[in-house]
Amino acid sequence: MELKVITVEKPADMNFILGQSHFIKTVEDLYEAVVTANAKIEFGLAFCEASGPSLVRHAGNKQSLIDLATKNAKKIGCGHSFILFMEGGFPINILNQVKNLAEVCTIYCATANPVQVIVAESDQGRGILGVIDGNPPKGVEADTDIAARKSFLRAIGYKQS
Repeated sequence: MELKVITVEKPADMNFILGQSHFIKTVEDLYEAVVTANAKIEFGLAFCEASGPSLVRHAGNKQSLIDLATKNAKKIGCGHSFILFMEGGFPINILNQVKNLAEVCTIYCATANPVQVIVAESDQGRGILGVIDGNPPKGVEADTDIAARKSFLRAIGYKQS
C-alpha cells in the first residue's frame, strides 16, 4: 500500500465540502439538497463512482465550479468520494442537508482552508484516510480574541447582539 498527499486546488477563499457516499444517486441528491437549502448558492460537485464504468460524475449550476470539482475529484480519485465547491454561501448553509442524505456516509471537511487529502492506494484502488485542514493552533485565545470572535459572528449575521 502507498500513502499519498493530494492538495485540493482551489481559490484561497473558496469553501468546499469533501465527503464519502455509497451510491451513484449521490450526484442528483446532492444537487437537489443544495438548491433546496439555498437557491442563491452557486456550486459544482463531482463524485467518483466506485464500480461499473467508474466515472467521475458531476453536476452543479456554475460550469467553472463543476470543472473545479471534476478536476479535484480526478486528482483525489477515491471511490465513492465527492467534492462540492460553492460561491455565495458557506458550508454551514447546506451542511445539515448534505449530511442528512441517505447515501452520505462521512464528511471529511467543510472549509475554505487549504486542505490536503491523505489517500491510501492499494492494488484494488484508493481510499481517503483523512484530511489535513488548515494550520495547527498557534496558541490559546485571550479575552481580546474572544471578543473579536463574538464580534465577527455578529457582524456576519450568525449571532444576535
